[in-house]
Amino acid sequence: MTNPVFEKIAIIGAGLIGASIARATRAYGAAETVSLYDADLDVRQRAAAIDLGKIADDLATAVADADCVILCVPVGALKAVAAETVPLMKAGATLTDVGSVKGQAADALAAAADGRVHIIPGHPIAGTEQSGPEAGFETLFRNAWHILTPLKVDGEEYAEAVSRLESFWTQLGATVETMDAARHDRVLAITSHLPHLIAFNIVATAFDMETVEQGEVVKYSAGGFRDFTRIAASDPVMWRDVFLNNKDAVLECLGRFSEDLAALQRAIRWGDGETLFNEFTRARSIRKAIIDAGQDSGAVNFGRNQRKGDGDEKA
Repeated sequence: MTNPVFEKIAIIGAGLIGASIARATRAYGAAETVSLYDADLDVRQRAAAIDLGKIADDLATAVADADCVILCVPVGALKAVAAETVPLMKAGATLTDVGSVKGQAADALAAAADGRVHIIPGHPIAGTEQSGPEAGFETLFRNAWHILTPLKVDGEEYAEAVSRLESFWTQLGATVETMDAARHDRVLAITSHLPHLIAFNIVATAFDMETVEQGEVVKYSAGGFRDFTRIAASDPVMWRDVFLNNKDAVLECLGRFSEDLAALQRAIRWGDGETLFNEFTRARSIRKAIIDAGQDSGAVNFGRNQRKGDGDEKA
């Protein structure tokens, strides 16, 4: 059994990520005590019912004497929650978050800093389309990336705080990497944010098509469309805040995507099979690279069990 990294952590927000941190921390012994608080009474009661940890009735109780406070709230709420949390924290403690937009998170957390606590923004690249405390599970962060975007703060004490937070996430099973916040937001805009935007849009488009009944969309959904609906089932509050707070990087990626999509549209219109073949072949090679890097399974249908007839149409 490994030694705890922190004596006490406080998790603010008991949704999928917060609940998973609580379960993983207890399962892998990363902290002696786990305290949770959520502003929603119903969420607190549900978290207590499934024994996620010590459920506090208020923020002050949750963060009292905590060595590390992890804000697991929507990106748009970070500034207000951080401002309320920092004055309640003990000196020398670490404040971090799990938001997927790090430029905004850095500004929000830094604005709350009072010189007593260490501000270290972070982002676990892990999750599912599920939400709520019941969705959490202890292995969510196993073999996942966790990116830290430390502030430009000099000093041995801050460096030690970053190292300690790295050890915590490593103990939960993640691979930790540090990165500049602006670079993080550009990378995630193309690898996560844009795919979600496309998923939300294509599902809405399918249901708005006047030439296709909604019942037919559901009944005849092939595997590709079902994958889009899984992504589109993600928490709308979280993703609304992501797009509003990472709009520059997302709009840049969306502009490039629109240009590439227009090129494919022209190739289809003019029967340019060579262009279509070349682009599809290039995309297929990228899929192979992701599998080779261990980022996904090469099993048929992503390793899911198939019923007869499941999957996309094949030539």
